[in-house]
Amino acid sequence: MSINGSQKPEVKITLYWLEKSRAQRILWLLEELKLPYELKTYKRGKDRLAPPELKEVHPLGKSPIIKIEAPTTSKPLIIAESGLIIEYLVKYFGTWLAPKEWSEGKEGQVGGESEAWMRYRFYMHYAEGSLMSLLLMAVLVRGIRGSPVPFFIKPITGMIAGRIETMYLNQSFQTHFEFLESQIASSPNGGDYLCGTELTATDVIMSFPLESAQGLAGLTADKYPKLCAYLVKIHERDAYKRAVQKIIDVEGSYDQKL
Repeated sequence: MSINGSQKPEVKITLYWLEKSRAQRILWLLEELKLPYELKTYKRGKDRLAPPELKEVHPLGKSPIIKIEAPTTSKPLIIAESGLIIEYLVKYFGTWLAPKEWSEGKEGQVGGESEAWMRYRFYMHYAEGSLMSLLLMAVLVRGIRGSPVPFFIKPITGMIAGRIETMYLNQSFQTHFEFLESQIASSPNGGDYLCGTELTATDVIMSFPLESAQGLAGLTADKYPKLCAYLVKIHERDAYKRAVQKIIDVEGSYDQKL
């Protein structure tokens, strides 16, 4: 059950934001929900890893992390992992960002779920479990290709990176992007979002891997016009623009390219 309007308790939300990370989509979600929050930003080290200070917030030292303080909690609630953060915030502060679960007259029946809800649940797992794992591999391959090795070793590292791309990554990305292109084309009720005509938390969690894919994996408008138009639609949302401007105001610039 969500808590809205006058029923909303006085909660304090802190977002621990790391540059070039999944944390930006949580910032966007907070803006969509119009929740007050405190933003704490962190820079990556020369090793491209999160700074050790984040381990003082959560033992894994990753980002995003949110802290929620409320009159109903005896101690601050620390939540890590994008999927859990998104689902928690939607549950208590924005149930309109989750589709209706049941088809009319099929409440509680096996297979009675709406198409939009099944898509919603699928993408909450797919974003990190399937798509993001490929993108992380692409980052590693790029690192192999650009590794600081002697010039006579460069052809070997380049060959290894190229083989991984041609034998696995390129065709895998093509399969995923063609699937996603078809998902936009077949969105419920002719919608422009992944789950229908209205924004859902699915679009929030999918934003980061798709944005990353534009620079890493050949996601271009000439090959996948519907998917890229979908990203443009997301970027035109006022809440998304506010989230970007927030980082510009705090950090002086905004660059999420991996």
